[in-house]
Amino acid sequence: MTVASVEFQAKIKEIVCEILELDEDEVSDTSLFKEDHDADSLRAIEILASLEKEFKVVIDQAELARMVNLAGVYEVVGEAACR
Repeated sequence: MTVASVEFQAKIKEIVCEILELDEDEVSDTSLFKEDHDADSLRAIEILASLEKEFKVVIDQAELARMVNLAGVYEVVGEAACR
């Protein structure tokens, strides 16, 4: 993993944890936002909007189905950034 991708993932995790009101050590790459952290659909949309603003990308709301954990979010944002 490159330094850029480590920093990219750290920023995403920071944004997600801020919105979910969790400490970063409470969230793993595979912990599920809804099932493990009681996130609702409004929080998911808030995460999507914050990521779009931070990384200056456009993410289709259909991608929310893949954004169930940090691993999914990294993938979706990475793909959006490459467009």
